[in-house]
Amino acid sequence: MSPTVRIACDARRGAFELELEADLGAPATGVFGRSGAGKSTLLHALAGLLPASRLRLEVDGELLVDSAAGRLPRAHERRVGLVFQDHRLFPHLSVAANLRYGAARGGSGPRLEEVVELLELSPLLTRRPADCSGGERQRVALGRALLGAPRLLLLDEPLASLDRGLKRQILPFLRRVREASGIPLLIVSHDLGDLLALTDEVLLLEGGRAAGCGSVAQLAAEAETLELLHDCGLVFALGGAVAERDADGLTWVRLDGPRPQRLACGDCDAPAGTRVEVQLRPEDIVLTRERLPVRTSLSNELLGRIERITHSPARVLVAIDAGLDVPVLAEVTERAVRRLGLEPGAEVVALCKAQAVRTRRLEP
Repeated sequence: MSPTVRIACDARRGAFELELEADLGAPATGVFGRSGAGKSTLLHALAGLLPASRLRLEVDGELLVDSAAGRLPRAHERRVGLVFQDHRLFPHLSVAANLRYGAARGGSGPRLEEVVELLELSPLLTRRPADCSGGERQRVALGRALLGAPRLLLLDEPLASLDRGLKRQILPFLRRVREASGIPLLIVSHDLGDLLALTDEVLLLEGGRAAGCGSVAQLAAEAETLELLHDCGLVFALGGAVAERDADGLTWVRLDGPRPQRLACGDCDAPAGTRVEVQLRPEDIVLTRERLPVRTSLSNELLGRIERITHSPARVLVAIDAGLDVPVLAEVTERAVRRLGLEPGAEVVALCKAQAVRTRRLEP
């Protein structure tokens, strides 16, 4: 059973007002939206770092905060863990001392040894934060939060300060926490690709309100939320495993789903068998109604049937059932819809360059 998190929050930060209600039912939910949409404001209000005129927070039926009933525990008492983008570790303390500082009173949280093993922190325990890399400090901050025995864990831009190499190092640990702890996660990011690698659903914010909540495919099916996603950088993700690396240096990924389909990518050096996530932008997908009879520079083609077409004032998004676990999304023009006769049920071929495919390893 996935955890259930229910939130009702009204808060003000300067002239900005947040008014939000949401029911979340996934182990990890991403909080996404344009700059100034209220992402960090929401996390700070939930954690007790920002006063809220109305706040109700319930996790799996347990009421943690209810301002209407006068239940407003202080930040360190409400069992909501917050990991900041800049870590907020004590520079004068060792890693071990930083971890012990976060331990819950009465020993109600996990044992220090368990957290150290989970996040592979043993080599760091005697160091100070200044002697750790950005990814190591992130793991220490995550461990300190876990030792506080939170009922809800909030991560504010956990990958924003990391380069691509460090992201690859920290992602497995974040996934490990999600799978091993059983604590629901709420993760803020300005990068939808990062959220797709970590979360099961997306809470989309706009102007301090909840614009929608669900999978990327569900949000992209509505004209209003499609525009918001596009403005913030719409991508979609396909799971798979590396099949082979050919003589031309292209890595071929066998995609998850009932129909055997493959994609070539130019940025993956993982060995055969490695689990990966493939990410694509809808604007990088080209549609045709039949397979190309001539050779082109395009390496990839996925055969499928149109599942849905979403029209918005600025764009058209085509969702394609290609026999994979999630739909393939392609952005086209109204002219292309007319010229190609695109409609639900029509068979199409989705084409893209290998250089447009980005991959993330799903295993350390």
